Amino acid sequence: MAKMRAGQALAKVLESWDVDHIYGITADSINNTVDGLYEERDQIKYIQVRHEEVGALAATADAKLTGKVGVSFGSAGPGATHLFNGLYDAKMDHAPVVAIIGQSATPIMNTFFFQEMDQDPMFADLTDFHKQATNPEQIPYIMDQAIRYAYEHKAPAIVIIPDNLSAEEIDFEPFKSAEVVNAVAEEVIDDKAVSDVYELLKNAKHPVLWAGLGMKDARKEIVEFSEKFSVPVLSTAPATGVMPTDHPNFMGSRGRLGTKPAFEVTQVADLIILAGTNYPFSRFLPAGIKFVQINNSIADLGKQRDVDLAVLADGKKFFQALNQKGEAVPTTPFLKAAQEDKRNWDAWLDKVADDDSEGLAPEAVIRAIKENSTDDSVFGLDVGNNLMWSIRQLPFNKNQKLSMSAWFGTMGYGLPAAIAGKLSFPDSQVFNIAGDGGFSMVMQDLLTQVQYDMPIINVVLENKAYGFIQHEKIQASQEPYGINFIGADWAGFADSMGAIGLKVTDRKSLADAFAKINELQKSGNKKPILIDAKVKNVDPADTSFMPIDPTQFDKETIEGYNKASNLFDQPALQDLLDE
Repeated sequence: MAKMRAGQALAKVLESWDVDHIYGITADSINNTVDGLYEERDQIKYIQVRHEEVGALAATADAKLTGKVGVSFGSAGPGATHLFNGLYDAKMDHAPVVAIIGQSATPIMNTFFFQEMDQDPMFADLTDFHKQATNPEQIPYIMDQAIRYAYEHKAPAIVIIPDNLSAEEIDFEPFKSAEVVNAVAEEVIDDKAVSDVYELLKNAKHPVLWAGLGMKDARKEIVEFSEKFSVPVLSTAPATGVMPTDHPNFMGSRGRLGTKPAFEVTQVADLIILAGTNYPFSRFLPAGIKFVQINNSIADLGKQRDVDLAVLADGKKFFQALNQKGEAVPTTPFLKAAQEDKRNWDAWLDKVADDDSEGLAPEAVIRAIKENSTDDSVFGLDVGNNLMWSIRQLPFNKNQKLSMSAWFGTMGYGLPAAIAGKLSFPDSQVFNIAGDGGFSMVMQDLLTQVQYDMPIINVVLENKAYGFIQHEKIQASQEPYGINFIGADWAGFADSMGAIGLKVTDRKSLADAFAKINELQKSGNKKPILIDAKVKNVDPADTSFMPIDPTQFDKETIEGYNKASNLFDQPALQDLLDE
């Protein structure tokens, strides 16, 4: 047992859980806690962000990218409230994070002191774990319990510390908790459930596998299942990469962020297997489809849509068992048509990227990123049209990783996610892909990248509009009021911040920019780079509903949709099935 200040004991608890960096901004109500972190600075790196929201979002991205707890902190009052955006993102996307919140010193609490707030109830909707220390000895214990809660519930936990308590000396002995064992007991897969799914699969003519984040460690099993049983595969957008994106059986995602082949195979499916996902939009799929749901959470089974067969199981282990059933199925007409549909879609994306008649196409920028990225690139993806283009085109076929604000959908996510990516994977190439609307919300923290020598490639797709919302206005036949805004010299901004700015306006300058970036990377560049991409403001094809099936829609409707979406009259899946 050793004597030390309670703030340092808190830092030692973080170390015991392998936390090696923490985000925040210090201030008078949390200075003593930060001083404890200073004592352990060789083990825990303090990342001084320029806005607490960026720190909270980065901590959440850490958790999503690595599965390890992310940690941020803020002072009493505004420092605490600035953390909410990142903490709600963690709640909605089930990420284990901890926020340390400063509080006024105990002698002045309840005296209406400067920035004093009753912070505990502020977090009641956010999490069940929001505890305030009442004596210094509690601080390391509460910290340890908060991390345990975050891991167990995959949720945020809040630790509130009156600043004077962190400065007090306590007797501290490191906790001797047993190592966490991932599998205390071996899960047994129900043979009958495996047989029941196999029978449904065997009798289906148009089966589809729809995989979510619960299958993120089951890439081998998904590929084996798809190839053996001749089944096209979709993923939810956040689970992009659960199957290699260049695999001919992978159709992409369905919805606004989706693809034509993904939409079409699910429209004509007679069996959909939802694995590792509680996909909310499944309720909008056509009636008459048989549904199987495989999930390790009993609360999620049948939550979004009635299912014909619910299986409570770990997806990876279940598919290991399912793949042992029966004989291989030769490539079916359905899968052949789906594969052709995907090839047509990919060719269409290239045509769109090549079309510079009215300016630089956003698809051209994403294609250039794809062509110049590495097998282990990490992508921080912002919210908006940039996310749609990225999910449709970026490669996730090797060891690439992505982080996005999936359920909460907060703009400004890309830059902090890229910071987290560089800290967690320092040897990987890291991108931040954002629109000018999202980037301008967090642009000040380009300085954080500069300060900590992070050669992140920031790509700003400037169209001078909230493009994703613009589409909603168009669909609702509303005026584009409040959509457009002025642009900026983002490359010049980057230069003024100590980063490297590169402006691109066409495919030639785009190619030159990446040639320069590759040169900089080879020379060991440590500065962040910003590509200021002046792209045309186009409304991307909405794949959430596509009236192109000739068996369901008349020629006029199909031609009108193709023209509006610039689809170049691609054949529908039904046409390919009829060939």
